[in-house]
Amino acid sequence: MTGRPTLTLKLATSLDGRIAMASGESQWITGEAARLEGHRLRARHDAILVGIGTVLADDPALTVRMPGHSDPQPLRVVLDSRLRTPATAQVASGNSLILTTVELRPVGEAEVVEVVDADGRANLHATLDILYARGVRSVLIEGGGEVAASFLRENLIDRIEWFRAPILLGSEGRPCVAALSLAKLADAPKFRRKAVQVVGDDLWERLERI
Repeated sequence: MTGRPTLTLKLATSLDGRIAMASGESQWITGEAARLEGHRLRARHDAILVGIGTVLADDPALTVRMPGHSDPQPLRVVLDSRLRTPATAQVASGNSLILTTVELRPVGEAEVVEVVDADGRANLHATLDILYARGVRSVLIEGGGEVAASFLRENLIDRIEWFRAPILLGSEGRPCVAALSLAKLADAPKFRRKAVQVVGDDLWERLERI
């Protein structure tokens, strides 16, 4: 891969890094002010990317919804290895790209593309090649924890935009980042804090990869 989009991981969590209750309940962890900033972040990116777990749990629109916005909507990208996205999902309504590892079939109005490696698994580098070839230069990754971990394991996350609400959900809550399979502390992905801002009742941290 000679060029790839810049990847920003956006997290909206409790203080202890949880994105949902064990039941999946997650609306809303952060407040209205933080959610508005999230829409502004979407507006500044060419594509919004989520995993199939987020689609099945929340049926997100992944669109920019804020007063005065009239620019084209970002491309909506779903990583869906087994092609489980329902045709009725909001992300299947056009201007969407579903990347899968199985035999292709139509899913609503979305474009479906196969992207696999030699082991039959989703290939993140090939995914980024596809997006870059389509003119996508910036991607906002919005979840879930498995998707975040997969990009972090490949050292592909350039920035993190982290909104943290002043609540605690405990270990039974769903983590914002799944297992990274680190052998030692020195292997942990490292980021430098660039800015901290209070938005409503929440804290917004902006970090860049070291």
